[in-house]
Amino acid sequence: MFEVKEKYTNEVKPKLVEEFDIKNPMLIPALEKIVVSAGVGEGTKDKKFLQSVADTLTIITGQKAVITPAKKSVAGFKVREGMPVGVKVTLRGEYMWNFLQKLISVALPRVRDFKGVNRNGFDGRGNFNFGLTEQLVFTEVNYDSIIKVHGMNINISTTTDDDKQAEKMLELIGFPFTKGKQNG
Repeated sequence: MFEVKEKYTNEVKPKLVEEFDIKNPMLIPALEKIVVSAGVGEGTKDKKFLQSVADTLTIITGQKAVITPAKKSVAGFKVREGMPVGVKVTLRGEYMWNFLQKLISVALPRVRDFKGVNRNGFDGRGNFNFGLTEQLVFTEVNYDSIIKVHGMNINISTTTDDDKQAEKMLELIGFPFTKGKQNG
């Protein structure tokens, strides 16, 4: 099932060592974790929708989603400290590789008018962020159980601080970036 993990171990690591002339095997870029999150602004009023988003992320990732509270009160948004405002799942190990496999081979190709993921999502520290506008691109989501279509943010954290190395690693794994100028 973990074709992506096998590809990383057998093909990607040796290519990264060769291309970036990495002497220490501990410095080879690797995936650390993937965080899938969704902001739920209406969750403060509608508990059913908040639970629906949490259940959807749980189904998609295979790991229980956590409802996150607001850290500060914001009067303009009528949010008080401690109110539920989001849902997130942090994936590591087998869950992470399984989700990445599903994302690359099933979900992203199902995105309407998909031309690739924009390369501008790198944060300068080797981590990559991008968003999906709807959860229906994942095959596990039952359309009839959806209260409201919502998006999600996906953050891929790597062990390297170099965006070029992280981008090359994701590209070699099979991540579908848009064609064009590379980072850096």
